[in-house]
Amino acid sequence: MSEQKKLSKRLRRKKTWGRISNVYAFLVYLFIYIPIIVMIIYSFNDQKNNYYWNGFTLEWYEKIFTDSDLLEFLWVSLIVAIAATAISIIIGTIGAMGLVRFEFKLKQAVSSSLYIPIVVPEVVLGISLLMLFEVANFPLGMTAMILAHATFCIPFVVIIMRGRMSGMDLSIEEASMDLGANRLVTFFRVTLPMLVPGILSSAFMSFTLSIDDVIISNFVSGPYATTLPVKILSMVKVGLSPEVNALTSLMVAVLLIGILLNSVVQAILKKRASTNIKSYF
Repeated sequence: MSEQKKLSKRLRRKKTWGRISNVYAFLVYLFIYIPIIVMIIYSFNDQKNNYYWNGFTLEWYEKIFTDSDLLEFLWVSLIVAIAATAISIIIGTIGAMGLVRFEFKLKQAVSSSLYIPIVVPEVVLGISLLMLFEVANFPLGMTAMILAHATFCIPFVVIIMRGRMSGMDLSIEEASMDLGANRLVTFFRVTLPMLVPGILSSAFMSFTLSIDDVIISNFVSGPYATTLPVKILSMVKVGLSPEVNALTSLMVAVLLIGILLNSVVQAILKKRASTNIKSYF
């Protein structure tokens, strides 16, 4: 067999495997997203149960936006998620900077311990946090949820920010200080702009984890502060309905908008990063 025929055969085999890979990837994505698509479609169903399609309606969405109780649950979820995200970003960024910039004993142990809240089942984490609040005589409610959510969000922030800081060029900060800027000015005018993409990614991750949490919130919410996911869980216990589908569809829409905004901001920051850094000198 000539070299040309061997090459042609190889190319055909590669093309065939490429098509198989594309079909496989398509089927995987279809398997993942079909339940979400079905849920969104049935949120417009003009029928109280989800057994069959009875026509299109916006009644369930109108009911959500006119239900003061559901809006209150949503408001609690947003407050908890925003507050937990802010706490996680501050503590996580400082922690990541300590792990990257400084050497100390047990550094490896501290780095490894970051993964414990991630791999531990949420039920275990929820019970341990509930016990902590009970022992400390700390009242359950919104504040307890904020602290609990920050607890499991901080490790994600530290890991993301540590990766971001590890790839930073320290010579830029050194050049800033050589030109007369002190450490505070250097941090706000040089270091912080370089950290913004990592901060945004960490904030989006923390916000998503917090607003989507059910198990830990169920343990520490208390009787007077309930998040929307916990309310949805209680509604599902009595059966699925288009109203539940509409609620979850709105949550999916919010997260998709967040992903889109995060991608756009990341792209803009990536284009402007080099220009902004040069303008400081």
